Amino acid sequence: MGGLQLDSINVLDRAHYLTVWSRFGPYDRAWLDRVVYRRRILFEYWAHAACLVPTTMLPWWRRAMLDYRLRHTGWSDWLRRNPRVLGRVKAAVSANGPMGGADFEGRRPPGKSGWWSWRPVQHALHYLWMTGALTVHSRQHFHKRYDLLERVIPTVLTCPPVSAEEFARWHLERSLHAMGAATERDLAGYMTFPRFARGARREALRAMIKRGEVVELSVEDRPGPWLALARDLPSLRRARRADAPAHGTTLLSPFDSLLWHRERVKRLFDFEYRIEVYTPGDKRVHGYYTLPILHEGRLIGRVDAKTHRAERRLEIRHVHFEQDARVDQDRALGGLADALRSLATFVSGDDLVLRRVTPHRLRAPLAHELVIHGGPRDGPPYCSSEGSYAPLGLPRPTLGASRRSRDAPR
Repeated sequence: MGGLQLDSINVLDRAHYLTVWSRFGPYDRAWLDRVVYRRRILFEYWAHAACLVPTTMLPWWRRAMLDYRLRHTGWSDWLRRNPRVLGRVKAAVSANGPMGGADFEGRRPPGKSGWWSWRPVQHALHYLWMTGALTVHSRQHFHKRYDLLERVIPTVLTCPPVSAEEFARWHLERSLHAMGAATERDLAGYMTFPRFARGARREALRAMIKRGEVVELSVEDRPGPWLALARDLPSLRRARRADAPAHGTTLLSPFDSLLWHRERVKRLFDFEYRIEVYTPGDKRVHGYYTLPILHEGRLIGRVDAKTHRAERRLEIRHVHFEQDARVDQDRALGGLADALRSLATFVSGDDLVLRRVTPHRLRAPLAHELVIHGGPRDGPPYCSSEGSYAPLGLPRPTLGASRRSRDAPR
């Protein structure tokens, strides 16, 4: 994947929790928190946006951290005006241990709003995090608490950064391995940090092609050229020989890596997706927080859902199926019902309430599928192919007692 994106929106659940659920079904969130904030198997850094990335990749991300100090960014003018703030903030964290923005005094600049209305301390904490002086030690109610990187991950002291050339090669390798096959435009839209200088990505690709690490492909009915890692060709060939591209049904977080590059999603799945949380209510088409439906390898619709935690209720506000989704209706409705029950289990929704369905004629059969198989289920709605745990280097999560769906997913 390259990264597990974080986001503060919690109308259903946090994005990183949902992304893991999509692949493995219900699990204990505390397990994932331990993996990140105690065992330090993952740590927070900027990959596509704010993400959890493998600690084993620290030598490569350290190069991005060091280069950030030299890049001309939106912070440049602020740093020239506030050099002492950086020193005071780092000294305070060094002396006191983990600290968050609320632990520092100070007010927002008057008359401003938005990103640049941050207090100077918040700018300092962010800059020190991006440059590797600090890292996210923990979170309290999703608010970050920072500490010195070497205190949180002591191995950084014996972990020299890679060269700029090695970083470019690794960055492309991570993205290509995650996507399987990609165009140069796809590579620019996947792991979007850091932005390469003009021509740098193409130069690195040419070097990898020359060494035989990357090969050019043609994809039927898709303009190219396309690129893939030479070591991934056997997997691509096996996928091509499979009797079906995928089995099973799940729902995707709006911040799932599969959706990072919207143009690629449109090109490959003929599925136009936009999260509408920033769209005024009267102009929303599908809902506030919609989750695409991945069914048997196709994106066939979306679900707008909300968790009512106090009432322990999962509200399915709107299920919208694509008009041209060419799928078996019974299998699609059954798979979606399984996924909804699994989601209800995960978010502790003892009650599952179904509202609108588009087209309306599918509401009754979907409600029937939800009822005839009982309440929330604890099994995985969808299981990735063998080896799916390897990219993030995670231990296998402990799932609840699960049962296979009618179409055993793979």
